[in-house]
Amino acid sequence: MSVFEASHIYSLPRVYVNTCPGADTSLVLRLKGSEEKPRCEGKPDRPKSFRKGSLTVTPVLHHSSASGKRCTYFGAQVNGVDWSQAVSEDVVAQLKELQDEYAVLIFRKTGLDNSRHVAFSRQLGQDLEINPFFYGRENDRIGDPFLWDVSNINRDGSIVQPDSRRWHHSLGNALWHTDSSYHQERSKYSLLLSHGTPVRGGSWTHFADTRQAYQDLPQHVKDQLEDLVVEHDLWHSRRLGSPTTFKEPLPHERAAKPPAYHRLVQQAPGQGRKTLYIAAHAKLIVGWSYEDSQELIWRLIEWCTQPKYVFSMEWLDGGDMVWWDNRQSMHRANPYTTSMTARDVRRATIIDDGPSAWGVTEEEIAAAKHKAEQLGLLRWDSPLV
Repeated sequence: MSVFEASHIYSLPRVYVNTCPGADTSLVLRLKGSEEKPRCEGKPDRPKSFRKGSLTVTPVLHHSSASGKRCTYFGAQVNGVDWSQAVSEDVVAQLKELQDEYAVLIFRKTGLDNSRHVAFSRQLGQDLEINPFFYGRENDRIGDPFLWDVSNINRDGSIVQPDSRRWHHSLGNALWHTDSSYHQERSKYSLLLSHGTPVRGGSWTHFADTRQAYQDLPQHVKDQLEDLVVEHDLWHSRRLGSPTTFKEPLPHERAAKPPAYHRLVQQAPGQGRKTLYIAAHAKLIVGWSYEDSQELIWRLIEWCTQPKYVFSMEWLDGGDMVWWDNRQSMHRANPYTTSMTARDVRRATIIDDGPSAWGVTEEEIAAAKHKAEQLGLLRWDSPLV
């Protein structure tokens, strides 16, 4: 039996505190992350900002290999997009190239509204996820089935309160996760747009680089992870965030979000780096017990969210937008607090069209289960170093 008892899993402190500093008055780039800027052997340091066509790009995190011969980057703020009209296809192509390299792109004061938010998202992929909890245009606060309301605002305009089911549902968003990994046809991109005036000093979104985290694992650990298949379940992460309220999902909730199956180790788009496809939604490793699955999953999440792989972005103004690739990063929100004012953020989610978009087949699930039974359970009694 693993040291992870089932009863212990739901008592772990998985909702993280608001750790980022309050905003200053200068309203400069508000990012918090590693300050290290390693020098790559054989080439000069990349400047703090650089030009790509009409765009100005400011990278956030810099990583170097153990030999110092290669630098990789995670996260970038991008200026120079003309959001007053449809973004040209040339600029969209440049942005996609940047997305493949940086995994998270930040844009300030875009001025986008709901319709232009959706229109730009369609330029990045024609198929957008439909929010299964959309109530219809006349009954939904946002009024668009392609936008997810991830605010702290009720349909009647009041602020969500701690005794509500929606407050408890939101606690899962404060766990490290990957959007829509619980869909069999998963998402690739998420675009989160701020409306109104963000909460100063408490409105941050945090991002973790699952590509560099995988790269830094010891080879013997990589070998053991290579063929594992994971069951992802939205209601598992909701229960982790709120064990009492979401001990069991309601029947219509379960029907709207059944579990999905994806490989743990994936290949990221663009540069082809390997990455860990992991989230708080990850419930079971196929062929493993629940307790042992959770032990490995949370060891990996904690590995990926070491400070050297993480940066935090503050929401400063209405129109701020962040676009991330769910296939090569994790993220989490700051949890709600009773002192918060309205935090109005809305997300468009673009369905994946890559080779791993549909996860694994039933045959692959059965093969993974059989292999786990044949090999026996791998032990994870020491840190991943």
